[in-house]
Amino acid sequence: MPNLVDISDLHFSYGARPILAGLEMEFPRGKVVAVMGGSGSGKTTILRLIGGQITAQKGTVRFDGRIVNARDSALMYDMRRKMGMLFQHGALFTDLTVFENVAFPLREHTRLPEELIRDLVLLKLHAVGLRNAAHLKPAEISGGMARRVALARAIALDPQLIMYDEPFAGLDPISMGVAANLIRRLNDALGSTSIVVSHDVHETFLIADYVYFLSQGRIVAHGTPQQMRASEDPYVKQFVHAEADGPVPFHYPGRALADDLMRGVPQ
Repeated sequence: MPNLVDISDLHFSYGARPILAGLEMEFPRGKVVAVMGGSGSGKTTILRLIGGQITAQKGTVRFDGRIVNARDSALMYDMRRKMGMLFQHGALFTDLTVFENVAFPLREHTRLPEELIRDLVLLKLHAVGLRNAAHLKPAEISGGMARRVALARAIALDPQLIMYDEPFAGLDPISMGVAANLIRRLNDALGSTSIVVSHDVHETFLIADYVYFLSQGRIVAHGTPQQMRASEDPYVKQFVHAEADGPVPFHYPGRALADDLMRGVPQ
């Protein structure tokens, strides 16, 4: 099977509020696929559906040929051993050292001896350039370093799938470039499939093989980064080129300014 993850006719809503509608997405093995779009377009919800944290009202999500079923805890436990997740703000355990943070999934999901866990953790930290920071706490390292520790933890079990939720948020340009290069290099070295949810067009386009653009819970465009840069779709053009005018309005919808000035203070 060429795809590690397949999403078919997916619909999801929170109560009466629709979030995703009719999604059709493919995530081929060994590729870096970006999911982009404005805030509230449903990007992170897709990651949660793949990880089985929530369940769609309609449609299917398949991982490695099997349907993701959040209600089957044994199935999900087995699937999640093959998934790595880099959370938006790292989500490191603040009371544990860098070493203990990376060791956590190995101790949780395996019965490896401590000597082997030690070697594996040091190798993962070395891969992200932080082997010599193993003894430090998260509060003692920079935000960019903490993100790299979180990445080392995400790849601790050599997962088939690595999901990144806004991996570049809050990083300086140097840390952003380091993080982007790591995502690409680790994906290729591990033979993994990576899903990158991001707003950062420049860094994401440098490392992605394919891009999906979401707007209001629907896919409005998809293709290679080169195709997206050349796209004439109004939403894609506005997003890629950071234009103020376009399908996504600058002003919150409502009455015209002149009406409000005539009425006095808005209610």
